[in-house]
Amino acid sequence: MKKVILLIFALIISCVFSLESCGPVVFSSRLGTPPPPWFYPNRVENVRYMYFPEHNFYYDFTLRNYIYFDNGAWLSVDILPSRYKGINLRRSRQVRIKDYHGDNIKRYHNDNIIKRRRSSSTKRYH
Repeated sequence: MKKVILLIFALIISCVFSLESCGPVVFSSRLGTPPPPWFYPNRVENVRYMYFPEHNFYYDFTLRNYIYFDNGAWLSVDILPSRYKGINLRRSRQVRIKDYHGDNIKRYHNDNIIKRRRSSSTKRYH
C-alpha cells in the first residue's frame, strides 16, 4: 500500500512541475480504477462530480456511477439506460462541479442548477 501511495504522489508531483500534459489524473477515494474513457482533464484536479447539462445527468467519480432524475426519483446506475446510448460523452458539454464534494448531489442540483435556470429565464432584457 505504501508503494502505491508513493507512486501516486510521485506522479502528482511530476505532473505539477511538468510543462506537458500528464493525462487523466483524478483524485478519488478508489485507487486503481481509471476514470471513464470520455474524461480527460489534462491536469490534476479534485473533482467528484461531472454534470452533462444537455442531458441532465451527473457522473460521480468517487462511486463510479451515473446519477439522473427519472419519473420523480433520482437514480444511481453503473451504466446509463438505453435512451442515452447514442450520446457521445466526449463531445457532450461537461461541467466539472469543483465546489461540491458531498454525497447529496440532488440537493446541489436543486440549489444550484434549478435556481440558475429559473433566474436566467426570468431576466428581462430592455
